[in-house]
Amino acid sequence: MNYNNMKSGFVTLIGRPNVGKSTLMNQIIGQKIAITSNKPQTTRNRIQTVYTEERGQIIFVDTPGIHKAKNKLGEYMVTVAERTLNEVDVVLWLVEPSTFIGAGERHIAEQLERVKTPVILVINKIDTVKKEEILKFIDSYKEIYNFAEIIPVSALNGENKESLLKEVFGYLPEGPMFFDEDTITDQPERQIVAELIREKALRLLDDEIPHGIAVSIESMKERKGKNMVDIEATIVCERDSHKGIIIGKKGAMLKNIGSKAREEIENLLDSQVNLQIWVKVRKDWRDSDLFLKNYGYNKKDI
Repeated sequence: MNYNNMKSGFVTLIGRPNVGKSTLMNQIIGQKIAITSNKPQTTRNRIQTVYTEERGQIIFVDTPGIHKAKNKLGEYMVTVAERTLNEVDVVLWLVEPSTFIGAGERHIAEQLERVKTPVILVINKIDTVKKEEILKFIDSYKEIYNFAEIIPVSALNGENKESLLKEVFGYLPEGPMFFDEDTITDQPERQIVAELIREKALRLLDDEIPHGIAVSIESMKERKGKNMVDIEATIVCERDSHKGIIIGKKGAMLKNIGSKAREEIENLLDSQVNLQIWVKVRKDWRDSDLFLKNYGYNKKDI
């Protein structure tokens, strides 16, 4: 790799929940790091993924969606998102393809007015609309903010990914890489494992439950001399009724969550996995500083 004229920098992905931030990051990196789900509040921490190629290195910081907070977990997520904006070299704002710009998007535009970082608008999901409509969407968004660039993409199938990367590298400063070229994330393995389990729960459970779940990894040990990792995890929910739903009839739901998560964890660790999951009830954990800290959301990390 030619290290002369390399560019390295930090890029944050923002946007309302469910616009496809994690999907885009996974598409660029080419490996599953950020969890994806069609339910809001999927991403809770600043996940950093690292993309390295001949032009240089992009460190992506995927923030929780900017929204109006309703509880302490919400406040934490919003603070993380807004603090990040001034610490990076480029902001990528992902939006839906639409001429209607709602209150959520306008709230984000207001936050960005205080930011000096160049903002690239990424209009996602263009695979779902007619090509001739895209110009209308671009014109609508131009009215609410002075973007450095506007690029339509499909995070799902990778359309226009190369154009986006070219623009991002154009705004990054020249300099050496921050990470080794084979690094793809700074997330500890335990955290990714917890997130993969939470993703499966989000996908398989009813809408009213997932907001109130967290996953903690109690232990993760390699068996000596064997290609096997033993993992003990706990899904924490807020109500007894939720616990029953998560476990399911004769444990069927929990078994389903576990087997789907295990497949992806085995791919991640490149090892066989023996996964055991328990379910505990912790009422109002999202409003408890202690529980938030226990489940990996520490205000000091903001």
